[in-house]
Amino acid sequence: MNLIEIILLALAAAPLAYYAIAIFSVWRFFRSARRGSPSRSDFTPAVSNLKPIRGADPDAYANFASFCCQDYPDYELVFCVSDRDDPALPVIEELRRAFPERSIRVLFGSGRDAANDKVAKLDRLVAEAAHPVLVISDSDVRVRPDYLRTVVTALADPKVGAVTCFYVTAQEKTFADRLHSTGMLSDFYAGIIVAWQLDGVKFALGPTIATTRERLAGFGGYRAIENLPGDDLLVGRLIAEQGYEVKLLPYTVETVADFASMGELLHKRMRWMVVMRHMRPWGHFGLLFTQAVPWLLAALALAPAIVALAYWGTYLGLRWLLTWMIASWGLRQPGVARKLLLVPLWDAVAFGIWAASFTRRTLRWRGHDYTIQDGALVPVATRE
Repeated sequence: MNLIEIILLALAAAPLAYYAIAIFSVWRFFRSARRGSPSRSDFTPAVSNLKPIRGADPDAYANFASFCCQDYPDYELVFCVSDRDDPALPVIEELRRAFPERSIRVLFGSGRDAANDKVAKLDRLVAEAAHPVLVISDSDVRVRPDYLRTVVTALADPKVGAVTCFYVTAQEKTFADRLHSTGMLSDFYAGIIVAWQLDGVKFALGPTIATTRERLAGFGGYRAIENLPGDDLLVGRLIAEQGYEVKLLPYTVETVADFASMGELLHKRMRWMVVMRHMRPWGHFGLLFTQAVPWLLAALALAPAIVALAYWGTYLGLRWLLTWMIASWGLRQPGVARKLLLVPLWDAVAFGIWAASFTRRTLRWRGHDYTIQDGALVPVATRE
């Protein structure tokens, strides 16, 4: 082999080393989580469950109703919708009729003019919550009856400032849904658990953030980040910077996917990548060395056939083992075998989105276009 082939094979080995680190990290995370100290079932402070809403997601009633069936003694459910014409409002009214015993409140509008309307709504929700313990969740989330008891219990430890957990797709109706689910289980969660292994959890995942009003106030609350992208990541980071632990639970909630087409999946993933490119530019660039497909394609073209095939075999073995460990062994998800064949396809798609993210200046969210200037979201229509 010549020098170019040797350098190429060395670079192609970097993602394989990353996958090996990820496998060890996944084993250690779920093993330590299962051997952790028993939860305190007697820690059940009153909770305000906060939901910023804009429009009605698919299966909105079933999603909301799951929060009304909690095995928890005292909690309220507080929504903040855009206005009285919001399509979610009739769903919430139906919820009130079906669960008259539940404390369900609705706020209208954030009362603020912010680039990130969701975060502005959260600022108002936190201010008007009846209880200091807060559980924040997205509108497309569906939960089991033990949800509140599980995520709140971790806050009994005074060292814990926030709690978050994994999320999985409730129903995979389309090929795009299945591919998205494969990407989450094989790729996204692998990166999260490696981050836990190397540096601890210094982020939160949007579908669930359990914390307190005091911890949010410690960094200025949602008002301090209402014009910034990646609010869920920022909340975890800013709470961790106060010296508190952000606890990642080996527990899953469901999200109702609504990818009617591959285009919608690519659009959402691109938005994530553009935000990450601005929030963590060097870390975003470093993703190149965690993605094996482009390097292995180059190895297939330039290296001896037996060497290239050995690399591809190692890649498939590591990726399939990693996916199985996260999805089946760790998160107890069914139907994992059917997803394994999609892993190489997802890896190729993920690399394409990563590469394309360097060409994008704007991102679209909830029908509005934004650019990111000096780390802040700026609506495209209002730019000078």
